[in-house]
Amino acid sequence: MNEVFLAAFALQWVAIAGLALMMVGLLRQVGLLHERLGPVGALTLSGGAKVGETAPMFELPSLTGDAVRIGGIAADSRSTLVFFLSPTCPVCKSMLPVLLSVAKENVATTRLVFASDGDEAAQMKMIVQQKLGDHPFVLSTDLGRAHGVGKLPYAVLLGADGRVASKGLVNNREHVESLFEAERTGIASIQDYMARREASAATTGAAQ
Repeated sequence: MNEVFLAAFALQWVAIAGLALMMVGLLRQVGLLHERLGPVGALTLSGGAKVGETAPMFELPSLTGDAVRIGGIAADSRSTLVFFLSPTCPVCKSMLPVLLSVAKENVATTRLVFASDGDEAAQMKMIVQQKLGDHPFVLSTDLGRAHGVGKLPYAVLLGADGRVASKGLVNNREHVESLFEAERTGIASIQDYMARREASAATTGAAQ
């Protein structure tokens, strides 16, 4: 009886050890996959002012207050995060709490400006329903064209010097935060990151 018990006990520990080895293998594979994928940031569309270029300056009336200047040298030394949206875009509306939260966290260094076009009454309804009145809200087709906005929701981060620091499609908080990370690191987008990585790998391979 004792021999049977000991055999079962030994088999149990063998099974546990096997599971532990499997977990280590899985964690290693996940780590390798994460390394291959790299960071997931906002996807930049072609067109409009490129990252690093001086953006066109616009002086536009705001639906929530006085006229607002977008672009150019910032008088308060803050960056400007322009969020392009539409009342008919469900994803845009789902992103609004994220944008308001990010704006609150970065109020000392960044101002948030909402940008759209189309029916003013529909925009005003959204402003009231989503409680956007504390931030400038402009209507301008030309502004969207200047930044190559072809899909929504889209965001452009302009530095205090008036240059485009980063831009891209933003569907979640990680995408929004990646715009600030791009400004900090000097890597414009996920495409830029992958291009630099491939170039580095090619250089390393050639050296070997």
